[in-house]
Amino acid sequence: MQSTIQKCLAELKAEAAYFTEDDGVRTGYIFFDMTDSSQLPAVAEPWFQAFNARVTVRPAMNLEDLMKAGPGIEKSVTAFGGR
Repeated sequence: MQSTIQKCLAELKAEAAYFTEDDGVRTGYIFFDMTDSSQLPAVAEPWFQAFNARVTVRPAMNLEDLMKAGPGIEKSVTAFGGR
């Protein structure tokens, strides 16, 4: 199991990986850079095949991404804020 996990993480080029339980279920939180949604099958399939795992992907931004998003956030607040 350990070597399979290491192989999956290496293929993802994981920036960090943490393993715990969530609501009584074995859980891994794995942080990696996914630049395009077309990468999703390559990200998830190894975990499906090796562990019959359930995979949830949650996009997140780093500080640099958040700074780039500022104008879009401001535009949305102007257009839709306070409704």
